[in-house]
Amino acid sequence: MWNQVYNPFGNAALSTVAAALPVVTLLVLIASNKVKAHIAAIIALIVANLVAIFIFTMPAGMSIRSTVLGAVTGFFPIGWIVLNVIFLYRLTVEKGAFETLQQTIGSVSNDRRIQLLLIAFCFGAFFEGASGFGTPVAVTGAILIGLGFSPLAASGLSLIANTAPVAYGALGTPIAGLSSVTGIDPFLLGAMVGRQLPFFSLIVPLWLIVVFAGWRGALAIWPAILVTGVSFAIPQYLISNFINPWIVDIGASLISMACLIGFLKIWQPREIWTSAALRVKDDSAVGRPAPAAAARPASRGEVWMALMPWIVVCVILLLWGTNWFKGHVNPWATWNYAVPDLHNMINKVAPVAAKPTPEGAVFSFTWLTYTGSGMLIAAIISGFIMGFSPARIVTEYGKTIKVCAYSLITISAMLAIGTLTRMSGIDATLGLAFAGTGVLYPFFGTLLGWLGVALTGSDTASNVLFGNLQKITSEQLGLSPILMSAANSSGGVMGKMIDAQSIVVASTATNWFGHEGTILRFVFWHSIALACLVGIFVMAQAYIFTGMIVH
Repeated sequence: MWNQVYNPFGNAALSTVAAALPVVTLLVLIASNKVKAHIAAIIALIVANLVAIFIFTMPAGMSIRSTVLGAVTGFFPIGWIVLNVIFLYRLTVEKGAFETLQQTIGSVSNDRRIQLLLIAFCFGAFFEGASGFGTPVAVTGAILIGLGFSPLAASGLSLIANTAPVAYGALGTPIAGLSSVTGIDPFLLGAMVGRQLPFFSLIVPLWLIVVFAGWRGALAIWPAILVTGVSFAIPQYLISNFINPWIVDIGASLISMACLIGFLKIWQPREIWTSAALRVKDDSAVGRPAPAAAARPASRGEVWMALMPWIVVCVILLLWGTNWFKGHVNPWATWNYAVPDLHNMINKVAPVAAKPTPEGAVFSFTWLTYTGSGMLIAAIISGFIMGFSPARIVTEYGKTIKVCAYSLITISAMLAIGTLTRMSGIDATLGLAFAGTGVLYPFFGTLLGWLGVALTGSDTASNVLFGNLQKITSEQLGLSPILMSAANSSGGVMGKMIDAQSIVVASTATNWFGHEGTILRFVFWHSIALACLVGIFVMAQAYIFTGMIVH
């Protein structure tokens, strides 16, 4: 057995600096734009191993096993989802179905600002609720590219829009993960998050348009922004507090989409904004040809054929996300592998855990109920519907693997870093630094959730990583554990736009490989600013608006 060490230098500040080295290395290398994302992730992984072994005294064998476990976990399920989302996307592009979908959605309004509200925010939120794990950014980024947005605009704006719905993504998986580590009822956690994020569901649509078109451009369509935000925020609150946390995003996004489209029947901007150029300098737009003139309007049959792959995806993923399906399939379609000399061989100790608690290290290969497996089945069915032969489907899948190879390496390396920092206690050292902020803990505890998503690429993983620490610390400080556990998830959503996995998915979907650093620099300060606003709001709930706290 090995007990985690949280203060190897006997000095909290120095130990925190050492713990931050892997993530700082990763962000600096990616932001430099001189090192490709997969190389940066591998270098950061090496740094994480060196820090874990030589500073935090983790046995080398355990460090290497944690790394391998994390890399495999990175591919299954997250890389597996990305690979099959891109596969489906490529099939629809080959048959022209994606172009028809772009034309259909784009025809709702020619105004670029309205297109962003409808596609990046509403449509993206629906895919976040149905499948999560990079799907919304991949789909919306690709649609925006096809409508003439530059790669930076399509990637960056999709990432900014994909924030408010993340806490309830993939049929409430982040809430379920948070409940599993804190022991708090998921309905209480979902309700508490539903008393935090709706305020930011009002802000994000405005923020999105201001980033794209500036304040003047945003104020010119303020009625549409208001309709989008309000029609998403109110259902988000009502569903999370009075129904359940599993269908929040799907319900809110469909209502918001319907309200916006209906509103556009009676209102249109006075001036149509046709430029797809970002308000800021955008080198990715230089030299890009203008999108081709719209062809004849698609027939109703062509529109349904273009929608069919995504309808198939939604039906299958909704089924895949149910406990009924998992309960029937997992007993015979699961392979559990307890990593030798690692599983239950590491203890979390005080002050992170009240008593020595073994860290599990089991790889559960639920090969059929993975979201990516559902996506692959949906892609194959859609391929046959669109007229692909079996041989052509196999050929396209091989091409997709080639296209996504570097992205998959990056994702696996990122999850390896996240798993290693959890097993070595490096993440707990960072968490304890936030926990030492006393009366300011509601603010910094929220930023801890942000850090967790930036590190792991997943609100679910961040909740599993820091959820119990939030509960323990809040109880020690006399704060509501429900409030601070929920704040971990609400703050985490703002870290989604800067995590390496999301950025890699965005660059892959928009065919803008090698520019991950540019995307990171574009969204970084927006991520920080929004996370700080969530932190301030949680502070207000903790000390002023205490009646908002779920009990």
